[in-house]
Formats: sequence, C-alpha cells, structure tokens
Amino acid sequence: MPSDPLPDWVLTRRRAIGDRVRAARTAKKLSQEKLGELTGLDRKTINRIEQGHGTLIDHLLLVADALDVPLSDLVR
Repeated sequence: MPSDPLPDWVLTRRRAIGDRVRAARTAKKLSQEKLGELTGLDRKTINRIEQGHGTLIDHLLLVADALDVPLSDLVR
C-alpha cells in the first residue's frame, strides 16, 4: 500500500467491485464457502473482497489511473 492514504475514488471503486463480485456470486447461487472452494481461497478472503477491504485491486486501480486506461484493459 502507498504510505499516503488512498484517494476516495479508489475506496469507492473497490467497494463497487466487491458489490459486483457479490452480485455475480449470488446470481450463480454460490455461498462464499463454495466460491472459496472453487477459487482455492478461504471464505474470509471472499468476504473481505465483497466488503471492499484493501487488496491488490487498490494498486491496479492506481496503475490504471496513472496510465489513463480502464482497469478492464489490464485484467482481461
């Protein structure tokens, strides 16, 4: 993590990504536990992603912004 606090827009986008992960998971009728099994992650990690807690996504958002490219271009 950068030593300075993250810009508000990063926190907002991180939460939005978590919301989309949760929506996609529930649309597939998967529990956090089952998604964890499918990904090799534990339920707590899935929960942290959905709750918008700090992850690698923060760094990717900052890099995409600095390069002036959509995040989706970096993670296809």
